[in-house]
Amino acid sequence: MTPIELALLIFGLMLAFMVVRVPIAGAMFIAGSIGFLIQSGFSQYSNFLNNIAYARLVNYDLSVIPLFILMGHFATQGGISKALFKFAAAVMGRFKGGLAMSAVLACGAFGAICGSSVATAATITGVALPEMKRHGYSGRLATGTLAAGGTLGILIPPSVPLVIYAILTEQNIAKMFAAAMLPGVIAMVGYMIAIAIYVRAVPGQAPNKEEVEKLTFESLMGVLPIAIIFIVVFGGIYAGFFTPTEGAAVGAASTFVAALMKGELNRKSFLECFYATALSSAMIFMIFMGADVMNAALARTQVPNQLAQLVVSMNLAPLVVVGAILLLYVVLGAVMDELSMLLLTIPIFFPIIMQLNFGMTQEQTAIWFGVMVLMTVGFGMLAPPVGLNVYVVNGMAKDVPLSESYRGVMPFLISDTLRTLLLLFFPGITLFLIQFLT
Repeated sequence: MTPIELALLIFGLMLAFMVVRVPIAGAMFIAGSIGFLIQSGFSQYSNFLNNIAYARLVNYDLSVIPLFILMGHFATQGGISKALFKFAAAVMGRFKGGLAMSAVLACGAFGAICGSSVATAATITGVALPEMKRHGYSGRLATGTLAAGGTLGILIPPSVPLVIYAILTEQNIAKMFAAAMLPGVIAMVGYMIAIAIYVRAVPGQAPNKEEVEKLTFESLMGVLPIAIIFIVVFGGIYAGFFTPTEGAAVGAASTFVAALMKGELNRKSFLECFYATALSSAMIFMIFMGADVMNAALARTQVPNQLAQLVVSMNLAPLVVVGAILLLYVVLGAVMDELSMLLLTIPIFFPIIMQLNFGMTQEQTAIWFGVMVLMTVGFGMLAPPVGLNVYVVNGMAKDVPLSESYRGVMPFLISDTLRTLLLLFFPGITLFLIQFLT
């Protein structure tokens, strides 16, 4: 069996296991194990498993992931999402489609202390969806807005996928967060513009006039703790007072205190935060293990290196190569979640990108490519036929057909496409804030 045939066999086995609904971590682990055993035998395989399991579990940098997840759960259980939406509605309610814009704004603010796309979508949906229905928004626009807004949970730092990318490519997490900040804000503004255009172009999707509460001192004070947490965590990281891992711990502790002050965190919800964090962290680390075995098996075939050499020898324009990779991510997003895609593909694609000349330093290229991948991963959270965020939000809106929710995300997918093209052709936008950290 040739190396290419073996690599195709490994990928084929993984897809076959996924078709029969084996969890993605198990599909990668089993397919990778078979490929590894064929090439190296049981002795090397058992030694590899022992070493990689220990290496992943004792990696200090990876501890930032459960800490940011815990921070998000404290925010969810502590009722912080309600204060965010109330403030956003008071600010944006005067505009046509203002409540939908408020949901996007609340998603962006909540994403700044969460780091998870699905958690952001589910949390803000629980608060915003009843209000949007009460004010006469169509199910299509309401669910589409909330599904799209949820992607801001991974676009605006802290972002769990961005942390994983930084660890895989050995990049500075603080710089990755800084690079994602401006594109995340552009995404949020782009979604709000998409809403403004949509409600005017398609009558009946939003009320002509909305009666919402005016901005008060109480609503302003409701978001003050979130603003303080964001400034303390990211200000501390960028100022060099603590590392990203220490910043995540400070953020989790600060969010816990904020939740206690709001009086909505009881013993049951407190324990639920840790239980949910443990489940999410276990899932992520299992995906890490599966991807490690899969990537090790593929690396032994030498196909990734051959692929990198082939791409370089073709003398294609660097932007063409990046564009092709991003399109592949869109396709993969139809069958895989964002973490699995990153863990499986970055070890293959990253060496290819690093051998191309984009007129930037190696570090700048790595950071820019990471943000581009993050943008495309967010696209996959909305695009049919899977679109995990769409499924989550639609599952909470029982009276809205799934087809309507998919129609509702189309304006936001157009916004995503335009934003991706903007960042692809103008890398300086992504790298703008990095210059203040060097």
